[in-house]
Amino acid sequence: MSSKEFIDLIDEAAVLRAVAAAEKRTSGEVRVFISRRRLRGKDVATFASAEFHRLDMDTTDDRNAVLFYVVPRDRVFAVIGDEAVHAKCGQNFWEETAKILEKDFAAERFTEGLIAGVERAADLLAAHFPRRRGDRNELPDAIARD
Repeated sequence: MSSKEFIDLIDEAAVLRAVAAAEKRTSGEVRVFISRRRLRGKDVATFASAEFHRLDMDTTDDRNAVLFYVVPRDRVFAVIGDEAVHAKCGQNFWEETAKILEKDFAAERFTEGLIAGVERAADLLAAHFPRRRGDRNELPDAIARD
């Protein structure tokens, strides 16, 4: 499936509402990235990490950003977070969040999977990085693409 087909299948507005709702609960930042590339068996986490840095997600004040990186052509994705998030949640969080997306994506419920993943990330971020007075949105909420 191409990235355009994937984007046509998701309710982008609903995903962005979930991101906005998440960020109202936390000082953390959440982004979704849809890649048009083919990985051809290469490690999706490596590409997600590179995109994380390219999007300046590693520059937030509290180092508490989370990226949902989706590669529709290869039907793979990665969920990664910055160092403060990882320190609070550990590897188990990423694996559980990935299982949520896997289940919905396998049934081609892409919008539902992204929203469920964003909500799960929001729960973690809100617990460890609650929204503070004067908090500002450090990163754009739009779905990013290459």
